[in-house]
Amino acid sequence: MLDFKIFIVEDDKWYGGLLHHYLGQNPDYEVTLIESGKECLAQINRKPDLVTIDFGLPDMNGEELFKKIRQAQPNLPVIIISAQEKITTAVDLLKMGVEDYLVKDENTQQLLWNAVIRLREKQSLRHEISELKAELKTKYDYSRSIIGNSPALQGIFKLIDKAAGSLINVSISGETGTGKELVAKAVHYNSNRSSQPFIAVNMAAIPKDLVESELFGYEKGAFTGAQTRKSGRFEEANGGTLFLDEIGEMDPNIQSKLLRVLQEKELTRLGGVSKIKLDFRLVVATHKNMAEEVKKGNFREDLYYRIVGLPLTLPPLRERKEDILLLTQHFLTGYSKENGIHEIKLSPAAREKLLSYDYPGNIRELKSVVELAAVMSENNLIEPDDITFLSGNTNDVNAVLNAELTLREYTRLIIRNYLKRYDDNVLLVAEKLDIGKSTIYKMLQTGEIEGA
Repeated sequence: MLDFKIFIVEDDKWYGGLLHHYLGQNPDYEVTLIESGKECLAQINRKPDLVTIDFGLPDMNGEELFKKIRQAQPNLPVIIISAQEKITTAVDLLKMGVEDYLVKDENTQQLLWNAVIRLREKQSLRHEISELKAELKTKYDYSRSIIGNSPALQGIFKLIDKAAGSLINVSISGETGTGKELVAKAVHYNSNRSSQPFIAVNMAAIPKDLVESELFGYEKGAFTGAQTRKSGRFEEANGGTLFLDEIGEMDPNIQSKLLRVLQEKELTRLGGVSKIKLDFRLVVATHKNMAEEVKKGNFREDLYYRIVGLPLTLPPLRERKEDILLLTQHFLTGYSKENGIHEIKLSPAAREKLLSYDYPGNIRELKSVVELAAVMSENNLIEPDDITFLSGNTNDVNAVLNAELTLREYTRLIIRNYLKRYDDNVLLVAEKLDIGKSTIYKMLQTGEIEGA
């Protein structure tokens, strides 16, 4: 089936036939030669993908025909082909929205061929972008991205719907590993800001002396090492959503500056004087009880009431055990696809073992347990002995050591465990493990390990 319709509007039969023959060499093009503007308008309901117009038609000039085509089909691309070389005419037509303006000479055929190729590439790119946007919405469709049928999760879905339908700030609370960032993305990608940026910042993963420049950006020369101007995360999120994870770790000085940004809807970069207007939707997350943090004096009360907006409390996995096997199947399917192997199954006894555990690390821990079990399994079937729980059991620790991981993999496993144990307190974990805090910060920032 021909997939690209081209109308050539040309009253010179010989020249029109030349263009018709030239473009018709591509079997994907359905080329129709039309001799007048009126005939072109009469056939416009055939919905061509491109119209080329001779500027000097006998019944109307190219500009008149272009305007009438634009009224009938506003997005239909038009190329003007003219014997005159007036630059002002070409510029005026291009400003009006003509796709291209070609002068009749010995190069016209090749230039037209190239123009059609460029146009099809542009259309293909627009189609790909449209598909990607549709994929994003599908990717964060609740039934596909947040796995589970438990009543507790269904209640969260209803709140996500309410949040996505408004611009209210959203505060997400829940234990480590319950999927707070995934919920934040679901809110964003199901809102009317879905085509705009989603900028995520983990407050626990940024050294305190870098937080201000990271959020607010800076001007060239603002401090030693500031060689160029840099936009901050607030600016990057303009028009979209800013997700501040582990908001409870925010320094009091930055808390006051965040409050000012939320109140004034503007900021000034470090070292700058100009006010930059902002429009972003704020979503925050924490594993802490923020009301208690306010009582303890660790978090500003006025900021707390600014950010709390619509609160969503994610249930721990132990309170939605009916979702464990659904999540397990989801992780096994993903693991099998990523590794190009047949899908791995669970034996009945393995299912019982997975259901018997409370998962203090929640969904993130379950994912680690399932993927390690997949590695240890034989013949694409996971048995109970393949399942190693990673929290607090000496026998399980020995099993992990026997898994023959690389040193880097063991390092990631140990640091991730310590971060869970000490609520993502990087300084304390660095002290406990006797390693540099920059090592942990770098692994968090690159995604090699994940915080809460």
